[in-house]
Amino acid sequence: MHTKHISTLSLKEKQRRERVELIIQAAEEILFEKGYYDTSMDDIANHVGISKATIYTHFPGKEELVLAIFTRDMQKFLDEIETVQEATAQATLERMMEFIYTGILGKRAHLMAFMYNGFDLKRILMQQGGCMHELWNGIVMRVTELFEVGKQAGEFNAAIPTSVMVYSFLCMISPQAYENAFLNSELSQTELISYLQKIYFNGITHPSLDSTMHTKMG
Repeated sequence: MHTKHISTLSLKEKQRRERVELIIQAAEEILFEKGYYDTSMDDIANHVGISKATIYTHFPGKEELVLAIFTRDMQKFLDEIETVQEATAQATLERMMEFIYTGILGKRAHLMAFMYNGFDLKRILMQQGGCMHELWNGIVMRVTELFEVGKQAGEFNAAIPTSVMVYSFLCMISPQAYENAFLNSELSQTELISYLQKIYFNGITHPSLDSTMHTKMG
């Protein structure tokens, strides 16, 4: 009896997780198609084929659904960058940039940029984004570690503070940056990524940068 009870609970939990994922996927599709303010919980329920009441048992509202989308994507990104191990720190960072541009941002950059610019999402991230903040800190720590390793190996300019390198790198992989650089460009995605990588990494590895900075500081 006890073993059967555990098995039943496991099945129920599996079904619950599958239902949650279906709801999140449907919300993402509807939000992309109609926008945040024109999307209703009825739209999402109809898309999944369940009642609106069932959705509310998992998500109190649209804001929480958007937060779930962001959290899922950040977890995927963190999982990916934890497994990327190229020959050098720069190569690893370049691979990360390619992943974010061709993966998460490539599929939903406009939606992410639109929602992140919304006041409602910023508010809920402040109030309920504990898990997302934890994931973001994990990404920052991983990127910081790579820049430190690159500095020690002589790949990057030691005169540039690591915090500046991290900040500028994260700015380049933001939804807003992607939208501005990619959506109205005549270049292919591959060409744009290559140019951005050259601009960024040449800027932090250029041998003349040290002397220029020291001259200005002096």
